Amino acid sequence: MGMKIIACGSPYGKGGIGRHFAQIVEEAREKGHLQHYYTPIIKPDDGQYGTRIPLREFDWIRHYTPVRFSQSWLSVAKGEIFDRKVASKLNEPAGVLVGFVGKTLHSFEKAKRLGFGKLELIATNSHVNNLMRLHKRAGRETGIHDSWLNEVQRRKTIKEYELADVIRVHSEYVRQTFIEEGVPEQKLERMYLTVHPRFKPPDGRPDDGVFRVVYVGRVEATKGIPLLIEAFSRLSVSPAELILVGGWSTRAMRRYMEERMSRDPRIRLAPGDPLPILHQADVFVHPSYEDGFAYAPFEALACGVPVIVTEDTGMKEYVEEGVNGFIVPTGNWKAIHERLEYVARHPISQSFTLTNAS
Repeated sequence: MGMKIIACGSPYGKGGIGRHFAQIVEEAREKGHLQHYYTPIIKPDDGQYGTRIPLREFDWIRHYTPVRFSQSWLSVAKGEIFDRKVASKLNEPAGVLVGFVGKTLHSFEKAKRLGFGKLELIATNSHVNNLMRLHKRAGRETGIHDSWLNEVQRRKTIKEYELADVIRVHSEYVRQTFIEEGVPEQKLERMYLTVHPRFKPPDGRPDDGVFRVVYVGRVEATKGIPLLIEAFSRLSVSPAELILVGGWSTRAMRRYMEERMSRDPRIRLAPGDPLPILHQADVFVHPSYEDGFAYAPFEALACGVPVIVTEDTGMKEYVEEGVNGFIVPTGNWKAIHERLEYVARHPISQSFTLTNAS
């Protein structure tokens, strides 16, 4: 195994992709394979190995140009700026270049010209064609079009797939979508993500009779938030509360959320650290139209909270039906509602342990 240069457009340890990135960096460091890494925010006091890639140009674009109104074009701009800056840093051959999907094409092309031994691509979502189909479906079914993916991004991602020597996937769901799109099985390598040790069951949970439903993540249509709200609004159990730990990124979702919260005061936003909320939860719902893995329900399981996840989520392989949660059809608020009603009346024991994790 050659020395690794690793690049990720998300800050070290921040958000799902940032945590994914941090795990890869630390695994390479532990094995003595870490040569260097590039990211917008490096690990504290790690300047020997990490180089910060500033994104000042992107900050200007998202505040002062019409692009700020488009999630997908913002994603394209951010990825292009980061990718080209990393490529400019590559000046001599190395063993392995590890990049994250959608932000690695120019870096891969430069590394190939320099004679890198191996190009390794981290696929954080299902195959981009499957992802686009599901994001379009989310827009049709919810009426809110907030996908970060467009055709330019899709084409760039396909080229990254072609250039990569290895594509690392982190769920069987993701692996199968690549195989269905014709990617050779031998090009796919499975990796396993881990949960931070701070996510563990609390010493005690609230005993106030409130049925608490929790979601953690981006408040977007592609994440199925309108489905969850529709399901919760019809819940017959009382008292009940829906807590969304996260924030919206589009005006359409802001308007939708403000209107729904004004109609139903049981729904509230609680940005910040999800751990205290998870320690109060009776059930965690991840209604996403697509997620290659999904850290949030993984962390909920580690906290002893049963989960409801969709078929198009890598997390489903960690769910034991009726033991620590349920898997429901994607895009089906009625199925989510039925499971919420069931869990409210037949609480799942929160003494289970997270299984299948490596």
